[in-house]
Amino acid sequence: MSDSETKATLDVIRRFNEAFNRHDVDGVMALMTADCVFENTQSPPDGERFVGAAAVRAFWKRFFESTPGARFETEEAFATGDRAVVRWVFHWDNAGGHVRGVDVMRVRDGKVAEKLAYVKG
Repeated sequence: MSDSETKATLDVIRRFNEAFNRHDVDGVMALMTADCVFENTQSPPDGERFVGAAAVRAFWKRFFESTPGARFETEEAFATGDRAVVRWVFHWDNAGGHVRGVDVMRVRDGKVAEKLAYVKG
């Protein structure tokens, strides 16, 4: 693992989160691999798993349409090599509705290959 790989991973994660907070499905998907994997936090105990760009894109589209106030606030992000962990607060409205959680992510060739999400409580 090199410092440059770690820095590149953190840069991809930063750009991914920026696109996410813009609700920019095309921008998010431009930063995900064709064979990406996303594990949602719902429904317990394991969450729902989406495999491949088409399935993940469809999820993001539904998510942003159903949650127009969706915003993630990064509390901490760190990486080593191609792996990253992002500790976040998800705000779904402006009335204080939120939950805290963490993403475990893997970056490959400058794109997110895995986004595994977990929440508190």
